[in-house]
Amino acid sequence: MIRRPVSLSAFLVLWSGQALSLLGSQVVSFALIWWLTKTTGSASVLAGASLAGLLPQVLLGPWIGVWVDRWNRRRTLLLADLAVALATLALLLLFRAGLATPTAVFVVLVLRSVAGGFHGTAMSASTSLMVPERLLTRIQGLNQMLQGGSAIVAAPLGALALELLPMYGVIAIDLFTAACAIGPLLLIAIPQPPRAADPHARPADSWRELREGLAWLLPRRGLLLLMGLAALINLLLVPAFSLLPLFVREELRGGAPLLAALESAAGAGSVAGGLLLAVWGGFRRRIWTVQGGMLLTGLGVLLFGLTPSGLTVWALSCLLLVTVAAGLCNGALLAILQSRVDPALQGRVFSLLGSLSQGAAPLGLALAGPAADLAGLRPIFVTGGLVCALCGVGGLLSPALRQVEDSLPSAA
Repeated sequence: MIRRPVSLSAFLVLWSGQALSLLGSQVVSFALIWWLTKTTGSASVLAGASLAGLLPQVLLGPWIGVWVDRWNRRRTLLLADLAVALATLALLLLFRAGLATPTAVFVVLVLRSVAGGFHGTAMSASTSLMVPERLLTRIQGLNQMLQGGSAIVAAPLGALALELLPMYGVIAIDLFTAACAIGPLLLIAIPQPPRAADPHARPADSWRELREGLAWLLPRRGLLLLMGLAALINLLLVPAFSLLPLFVREELRGGAPLLAALESAAGAGSVAGGLLLAVWGGFRRRIWTVQGGMLLTGLGVLLFGLTPSGLTVWALSCLLLVTVAAGLCNGALLAILQSRVDPALQGRVFSLLGSLSQGAAPLGLALAGPAADLAGLRPIFVTGGLVCALCGVGGLLSPALRQVEDSLPSAA
């Protein structure tokens, strides 16, 4: 058994700084996506932007996990935040000089994605060392609330900022909020797992450390099945929502204000789902929360894809359902992993699972643009929603999936 050091108050201070940084990043992301929509009007470009933000983490994910388990996690978080800030500064200077192009934006998105991969893995792996095991599901509920609350505020702020500021002024917001994340990291100590990997290990040892993560993961059939379902869903839903700005403009006949309203509704759903998870804690068997959330997410996406043009309230309600359900699903899933995976292996296992579940999304993104140009946008949402709902129901037909928590050892 591994004794879990607890530093909940320090975690909450760290969490607050990350919350402000997330808000700034989402404001800038909204502005950049709308800039690409207006500049190119291309489904392929929007899918490419999502691909630039995702593919580096899929390809580098297993090695990121090895390095996160090897390095000091506080320093990893600090360096990742600094790298994101530098990439943002480069983008600001490009817009200020009038040299920004979609290609330049893609390059910066790739750099931010690499740094974000280190940051997300290190933060997830550190959470289980700073939070009591009994509170992990509720902390994930707070994380869903954070994601949703930031989206509620960020989308209208992004639309307003586009009206009041040049693009380089909008991007400067992210630099300010990044400082709010870096500050606490300079002061807070983050525990290291008792059996952390050797930070001075030879490059050849990375293969051995990666094999240790694979050796833990491969016998867990239920977990692999769950990640396979997630991969199928990501194959269809990540591309669909990468095209949301075009769906708003071409199918719903709206502009940036409507896109902001939809993203705010999605954020409100995440807050509601996170609050529900934080207060309720989900079903005693967390896998039921995961699968139920998956079913409701699929139904919401299916209904959203069928939204008639101009029926804004219907579209808002569908996205609200999607994000409430997704918050329950994702929060409960991460709580399962944080409570069951050895902290010394969490960097490797989390990144391997992330690469497995997200690995199909780049293929979907590569096909989404041409598919939307040929078949339209609605079939992409309808198909993705239907498959997601079927995964939510069908996944529980497998005994390995129903018993996934029983098959995993406790990390506490």
